[in-house]
Amino acid sequence: MTVYLPRWVWVGAVSLACVGGMVNVVGYLGFEHQAVSHLTGTTSLLGAALAQGNWRAVAHLWGVLIAFCLGAMLGGLIVQDSTLRLGRRYGVALALEAALLVAAVPLFERGLIWGALLAAMACGLQNALATTFSGAIVRTTHLSGMFTDLGIGLGHLLRGMPLPVRRLLLSGMIISGFLAGGVIGAWLFSLFRYKALLAPAVLTGGTGLGYVLYRQAMLRREPGPT
Repeated sequence: MTVYLPRWVWVGAVSLACVGGMVNVVGYLGFEHQAVSHLTGTTSLLGAALAQGNWRAVAHLWGVLIAFCLGAMLGGLIVQDSTLRLGRRYGVALALEAALLVAAVPLFERGLIWGALLAAMACGLQNALATTFSGAIVRTTHLSGMFTDLGIGLGHLLRGMPLPVRRLLLSGMIISGFLAGGVIGAWLFSLFRYKALLAPAVLTGGTGLGYVLYRQAMLRREPGPT
């Protein structure tokens, strides 16, 4: 299936994947060594903590899971659609994500778990901004689906089936964006510690502003009533 992806989807997806990579690596390198952009490993750690009776870890891990879900809930309330469409209130959601990341910095610096919870909420909000666009799954805070799409595409290629080039290109670009974000985030963390989160906050706010300007430009191009 051919997947049509307008320019704003490509730019937004890669930019937000970079944000996801930066936020996650700062959470992982921080005092709790906790991934915040996805929940698979967190759920596994929760199972281990329950088995070991480590109730402090249980409380922290449950907090991260709940915070991510609350962020996704906010995304659902703001965007109110699971399909990427120009005209939705993505700018508002991205501005809120940037605010959550900025607010997480002083909490992280004070050694409070609330910093990780706000970062996880920001990631949940980001991940809820979109589910699909023209058949392409768009996820920017974790990569399992992206690698799965790449593997499926290679399997189709080996069988001589049509290769969904655009879909695979999107997956590859999101993976590259997330990896680049991880590299940049780790480098910034080594220099500025938790203030490194200000970089993804600025990038998120910039992406939201760019979306608003692009949306207004598209609206001005639409023909008026005759």
